[in-house]
Amino acid sequence: MGDWSDWVGRSETQTDLIDSALVKRWLATFDQKKPSGATLPNGLHFCLCTPEAPTANLGEDGHPRRDNDGAGIFPPVPLPRRMWASSSITFVAPLQSAQRVERTTSVQSIAEKEGSTGKLAFLELMHLWTADGAEAIREIQTLVYREAAPGDTPLTPPEPGPSTFDHDEWDASSTFVPDPRLLFRFSALTFNTHRIHYDLPYARDVERYRGLVVHGPLIASRLMQLIADTHGHNALATFEFRAVSPAIAGEPLNIAMRQSGDRIELGAFADDGRQTLKASATLA
Repeated sequence: MGDWSDWVGRSETQTDLIDSALVKRWLATFDQKKPSGATLPNGLHFCLCTPEAPTANLGEDGHPRRDNDGAGIFPPVPLPRRMWASSSITFVAPLQSAQRVERTTSVQSIAEKEGSTGKLAFLELMHLWTADGAEAIREIQTLVYREAAPGDTPLTPPEPGPSTFDHDEWDASSTFVPDPRLLFRFSALTFNTHRIHYDLPYARDVERYRGLVVHGPLIASRLMQLIADTHGHNALATFEFRAVSPAIAGEPLNIAMRQSGDRIELGAFADDGRQTLKASATLA
């Protein structure tokens, strides 16, 4: 596809301010009460230092266009479909209201592979967050680019089967229905204009999803909240998640966790047992 070695090592820095209005919108989106004390919930960093591309620079899918102008950190990979594949997050210090945040993003690697659906490209980014000048969060994020699906590709995922998810296999679990209102709010919070999250005809007819797709970081945020419910506020030292299969808006989603020693296993599952997201965590 190309030689992307010139992009490895490129970096950019963004700044933001954690204001009270943002915190209130985050809590309202997830029906959460403000925790006692000064620190803020794990996961709120997803809506800080969000994309800054002008509307005129968005591509067909809603993501910023990857133009070969040589200036940006995103390589112009000629594969039109982009997904958030995984993240590995280390929480160094909790965020607090009114802090000034700086995020430096650097390109760690770019790799090409051949998958069952065709060519793939994996872009690994390192995000380093500081709050009022002190290190707060480190995150390794992996994006995957893939070829466009032909127009006659069967819709994914398959229609759900009978309910088989067993809550008894987990230490803690809950069920929620991520409807389009929740997806809209999360897209607004994170300034995410990817059309698979709000434009049903596009998601179905162009990218060949069976419905609107639930954001991976939205599900990850709900899993972090499940840990907070069981282990207390801001208890995380590390959190890793990987997308397994699309979660579809309007359908029940089961989130669950179980602990073995210091390691916590987490997952999100459709009602028929199909896993949509896999995660693990350690406690501070």
